[in-house]
Amino acid sequence: MINDSFDNLALGQSQVSRGRTMTETDVVNFCMLTGNWFGLHSDIEFAKQTRFGQRVVQGSLVFSIVNALLPFDQEVVEAFYGADRLRFHKPTFIGDTLHAHCEIIRLQQRGERAGIATSLLSAINQKDETVMTCELALFVRTQRVQAQTRAGAII
Repeated sequence: MINDSFDNLALGQSQVSRGRTMTETDVVNFCMLTGNWFGLHSDIEFAKQTRFGQRVVQGSLVFSIVNALLPFDQEVVEAFYGADRLRFHKPTFIGDTLHAHCEIIRLQQRGERAGIATSLLSAINQKDETVMTCELALFVRTQRVQAQTRAGAII
C-alpha cells in the first residue's frame, strides 16, 4: 500500500490486495514457529467441541499474512510503527481465502525526514465478511532511498 514517500501520500488512498487461501500447512507451520499448540488451532477433535466446530486459524497468523498481502516499498517504508485497535470480528478457517483492504486514515509529520502513515487494514474473506481490522501505522520517509547490492550497484 505504501509505495510513495510520505509527502506524496493522501488521506483516503486505498488499495485491495490479491487473495490468499489459508492452508493446513500455514497453521501447522505457525504452531511450530510460535510454539502455540492451543487446541483450537492444532487439535481437530478438540476444535469440534468448541463454538466454531472446527479449527480456527491463529489470529496473529491472519494479521501477519493480511499485512504482507499489501506491497510496501522498502525505499520509502522505514519501519513498522505499530497496530492499534486490532480486532477479530469473525473466525478464519483453514480453506478460507483472505484479501486485504487498506485505506490511509491519518498522516502525522515526524520531523523533516519522515512521518507516520496510519491505515485502516481489513481482512476480508471469500464471503465478503470482514474477519479482522486494525489501524496499521508505518514510519515512512519523506525522501526515497535506493537499495544497493553488496558491490554498490543500484538494484
